[in-house]
Amino acid sequence: MNATEPRRRWWPRSVRARAALAAASTAAVILVGVGWWVHRDVYRESTQIAENQAQTQLRALVDQLNEGVVPVRRSAVPYEVVASGRRSAVAYGGGMEAFDPGTRHVLPAPSEAMESALLTIRPLRIPERRDHSVRDGFDMAGETHLVMSADISADELSSEKAAALGVAADAELRVYVVLLPHTAEAITDTTDRLLLRAGLVSLVLIAAVAYFAVRIALRPVEAIRVLTASVTASDPRERVTVPATGHEITALATTINTTLQRLDNAAAQQRRFVADAAHELRSPLTTLLASLEVALAYPERTDWPAAATTAARQTRRLQALAEDLLLLARLDTRTPVAGPATVDLTTLASRLTEQYPLNERPLTLTCDSAAPAHVHGNPDEYERLLRNLIDNAVRHAAHRIQITIRNQDAWVVLTVHDDGPGVPTEDAERIFERFVRLDDARSRDHGGTGLGLAIARDLAHRHRGTLTLTPRTLGACFQLRLPRAPAPAEK
Repeated sequence: MNATEPRRRWWPRSVRARAALAAASTAAVILVGVGWWVHRDVYRESTQIAENQAQTQLRALVDQLNEGVVPVRRSAVPYEVVASGRRSAVAYGGGMEAFDPGTRHVLPAPSEAMESALLTIRPLRIPERRDHSVRDGFDMAGETHLVMSADISADELSSEKAAALGVAADAELRVYVVLLPHTAEAITDTTDRLLLRAGLVSLVLIAAVAYFAVRIALRPVEAIRVLTASVTASDPRERVTVPATGHEITALATTINTTLQRLDNAAAQQRRFVADAAHELRSPLTTLLASLEVALAYPERTDWPAAATTAARQTRRLQALAEDLLLLARLDTRTPVAGPATVDLTTLASRLTEQYPLNERPLTLTCDSAAPAHVHGNPDEYERLLRNLIDNAVRHAAHRIQITIRNQDAWVVLTVHDDGPGVPTEDAERIFERFVRLDDARSRDHGGTGLGLAIARDLAHRHRGTLTLTPRTLGACFQLRLPRAPAPAEK
């Protein structure tokens, strides 16, 4: 078992499930960020509302005291009114009664006079008392809270109002309003619970929508898979349906159809190649077999030297054909050139020109080159390429064959020109196909196998070059272009 397999069991194999999981994970990250921002914003807004409420309550208390009215104990926020020179609180409410401020005030009395009705806010620690009791579900004892306060001077009040409040005429009063966080926390907790529920429902919906959206989007892919699975080697003509939507699946279907078409063309070319090879092999084999059967049937009347010569000639033709077929098979594998060397085409062409046998026909074979022409590649393959071009020229030339080599910028250009009948324009590309002969009246024994030019072009492409037929008024001219290589001394 693969060591990584147990760790991947949790990961879904389906693309639909993976897309749903990815969408849900991304949405979860986004929702967590949004929830955190909402949490902080709600808490800040709730705290601001509590401060505004406390400030409103504080101002109302100050107004009541200025009118000489003792505030009632019922209040939405805890408050206490203390005065200098007085032990008990002047007024209290909103939960402060749990500390029994009527006996002794909880928050500190003012020590010095301040400007009347000046609002201040500061943190204060609520002292603990043995006799205090917890009411309304919260306990302030021993905790530090923000406290908003305002001071009132009794000397600004009339004696009747001061007496109604129970303070001396020269006393200083301080009104405290305690800001409790429990309201903001309660609102924030409620919002968090709502956000959590909404987030979970949203994740489920997002995952479901992503799952079914990908499922619908992959239906054309599934159809393509089914049709592609039906393509076999014996029947590669099946094609997938191209959606009319114009999205990426359309491009995929088009690419698959193009690939299938290439495979179909390659299979058809292979079938034609096999059929042509069988036909080419059948001709010399038939000739060889017929000559041997006749010689065996009439041994006393057989010219055995002539029969042996015919058999040897057909055997050589079979050997050349087999070598060409093996070379084409090797070139079709696109095997890279191993350890390419630097080859001088001028030297190679000159050597082939001097060594090429021209005993059967009175032909003139010359090589024209002004300077060395270096290229990268395999020397044996270059020799085979040039020999095939020369062989083709010898079979068609009337009197003369001219090989020209020139260096043109970053290229080496080699041409093989003969003065034969030439090639029709419509056949300029067909002659490079395998087993193609334009001169059907030519004898098979001297006409070659029909693979020479095909092998030459494949060898040119193998070395990143081109081989084309250039138009000429007389004869045929084959042009070979190869990337130029620096001379060994220039490296």
